[in-house]
Amino acid sequence: MDRYELRRQDYSLSEDQTELQAAYAKFVKSRCPLEVVRAAEPTGFDKNLWEQLCGTGATTMALPEAVGGDGATLVDLALVAEELGRAIAPVPWIDHVCAARLLARLGALRADADGTADVVEGRQVVALDARIDAVAGIRLIPSGAIADRIIVRDGDDIVALTFATRPAKVENIGRLPMAWVDPAAADGRIVLASGADALAHYERALDEWRVLTAAALVGLVEETMRIAVEFAKTRYTMGVPISTLQGISHPLANIAIVVQGGRNLSRRAAWFLEYEPDVQPGLAAAAFVYMTEEAAKAATMAVHVQGGLGVTTESAASAYLVRARGWPLAAGDPGASAVRVAELFARA
Repeated sequence: MDRYELRRQDYSLSEDQTELQAAYAKFVKSRCPLEVVRAAEPTGFDKNLWEQLCGTGATTMALPEAVGGDGATLVDLALVAEELGRAIAPVPWIDHVCAARLLARLGALRADADGTADVVEGRQVVALDARIDAVAGIRLIPSGAIADRIIVRDGDDIVALTFATRPAKVENIGRLPMAWVDPAAADGRIVLASGADALAHYERALDEWRVLTAAALVGLVEETMRIAVEFAKTRYTMGVPISTLQGISHPLANIAIVVQGGRNLSRRAAWFLEYEPDVQPGLAAAAFVYMTEEAAKAATMAVHVQGGLGVTTESAASAYLVRARGWPLAAGDPGASAVRVAELFARA
């Protein structure tokens, strides 16, 4: 049995990966408290936090060495995504790295080309249209209000759009810097590639977005569980902590199961997409659909544990709830991803 066969069932991390995740856990804990998240809600973006994050090499690591990156694997990136999700960090890291990796695969980033270093190092933000069903016309782009370049599918073309004036932010439940984008209204439009191969590369980028978003939701759910558990241990009824009541303890145990199941599934999907992308191609969409459904349930339960306090705007639990519900909607109707899962596994 070769190492790939063994890794198909092995979710353990290497020492380097453990240290990588610990480093980003420490980073977000010190640089992205809830106060920073709240302050960024009007725009959905904290530029200072983004620059600090880029300074750690979080964007550089995601790209191939041939364009000046560090060549990190998708599993490595999933670990970073989990920590950013845990902090509900107001930065477009997932959108940017998925779009930049797509540009690299299409040959649109070259080590000697103007602007490549700006993308690799995050000085230029690149957005990706994450909707599975968006092939033409006006569409909502998750990071459209802050991006320097926006990558979309327009029919059989993969196109890079630029705007002299960035599109206006649209209010949304996920507190994302989302904007309506009309490819026909762009000031700059470059066709990066066309045809079946180009569309396959774009689909790969969407799968990477799904995997990293699923990983971010795992971190988000684990933090909502921690918030609920800490509250349940300190709130008493009839002389006992409410955490001892089955109506509280059993749902919290279910959230713990979601965290472990979602973590295993997202890491498995990341591993297959990195090393054996033609084997079990539905895993990325499956991880995304699972965490889309379960994150909303878990975050809702965390709010219920805190009773009336949980639904206040000042509550940490409510901040996690709106993002648990809103982040997956950046890909449009989650049902479209569920249909994709069914189609891919039906072909297997």
